[in-house]
Amino acid sequence: MLRWHSQELGDVPPTTFIPVAEDSGLIVEIGDWVLTHACEQLAHWQRDGLRDISMSVNLSVLQLQRGDLIQRLCDILAENDLAPNQLELELTESVVMANAEQSISTLRQLKAVGVTLSIDDFGTGYSSLSYLRRLPIDTLKIDKEFVGDITTDPDDEAITATVINMAHSLGLNVIAEGVETAEQAEYLREQGCDEIQGHWLSKPITPAECFLFLRERSRGRRASLRSR
Repeated sequence: MLRWHSQELGDVPPTTFIPVAEDSGLIVEIGDWVLTHACEQLAHWQRDGLRDISMSVNLSVLQLQRGDLIQRLCDILAENDLAPNQLELELTESVVMANAEQSISTLRQLKAVGVTLSIDDFGTGYSSLSYLRRLPIDTLKIDKEFVGDITTDPDDEAITATVINMAHSLGLNVIAEGVETAEQAEYLREQGCDEIQGHWLSKPITPAECFLFLRERSRGRRASLRSR
């Protein structure tokens, strides 16, 4: 997740500056910078031995509408010698539905490149099942608004379980956002959720800290496999 460390304002969260960047149009330049540096970081980690990982990057509606997105993406992947399936592009439900027909066309072109695609913050927008089944996506990410109360709110439990079942029936991977507790993680495991993200796994960390985090867990996984 992008963070802004301002000398004048201190640490500015993305919820504050991303909407301003979108309104001003600067999000296109920022998004290109993020995509470039994310791919450079992934290539660096792979050279240092972290092979079986991929990188997820958010796209804004202005990036999705930009005519040169496909070519720019292909150039960045080639410059960093990355396979397309090592990159996942995330789009919020509201971004996709802002212009559904154009989005479907662009997503199909992105899919043809070979990257994986996910719908972020699912459940907070206004997508219909008729559009959802037409989208060439790989993953649905359940918004943290529902995940936060799944162990205490029966309605959120029902919504989360329904989204997981629906996504699996469409052949999609499911990721739950905003997992903060072991109880939430256990409920999601029981429901068959494929992946989770949130502070229960790790707080936001620097690239150097993330490298150590991933390396240690990679070693632990290999040791577990050897012991079986």
